[in-house]
Amino acid sequence: MITSATEVREPRAQRVAVTEDSLVIDLLDGRTISVPLAWYQRLLHGAPEERNQWRLIGDGEGIHWPDLDEDLSVENLLLGRASGESQTSFKRWLEARKRRKPSRRSLETRAVNRPFKPLKLRGKPLSQTIIEDRR
Repeated sequence: MITSATEVREPRAQRVAVTEDSLVIDLLDGRTISVPLAWYQRLLHGAPEERNQWRLIGDGEGIHWPDLDEDLSVENLLLGRASGESQTSFKRWLEARKRRKPSRRSLETRAVNRPFKPLKLRGKPLSQTIIEDRR
């Protein structure tokens, strides 16, 4: 009987996307996990700018959202485990959130993510003005 040793590796994240209702994680092994955002109240109540400020921790074993004080492990996501945070803890977090000022990082993100507004010259978009001036 021939057997081969297979190296078992912990699943690791490489990319994260947060939509209005889902958390989507691409793993290094090619799989993609998608879970309802409702499983994680802090993410659900976070602003899009805060949700997009994530970083991988533990070489991809987990994901951290500094502005939301949220950490999720890839293992728990794969096992289908929703947040274990108590309602009391979550309510305290929501109250503290109402009182705090936005972090500098959040303000910088908002500045960078503002909608693009084309520059205007003489009431026309700048690109159109440049083309007309060359004629």
